[in-house]
Amino acid sequence: MSAAFCCASLGIVPTVRHADYIGAWLEVLREDNRAIVRAASQASKAADWILSFLLDDEASDTDADAIDRRAA
Repeated sequence: MSAAFCCASLGIVPTVRHADYIGAWLEVLREDNRAIVRAASQASKAADWILSFLLDDEASDTDADAIDRRAA
């Protein structure tokens, strides 16, 4: 799920879909219909953490560009 959230945030269209993965979730949901909500919450937090590195890198690049322009 984290990968799906990251792909959505970055505009990447996923092309892989696994029937076994979906089947496993169906089994889990038969036992606990709130499991998907908890998993999605944790996946969202993980995706936010991963994407924060991208945003940090972009901010660093922008800062470095500004410093380069001032030096020129």
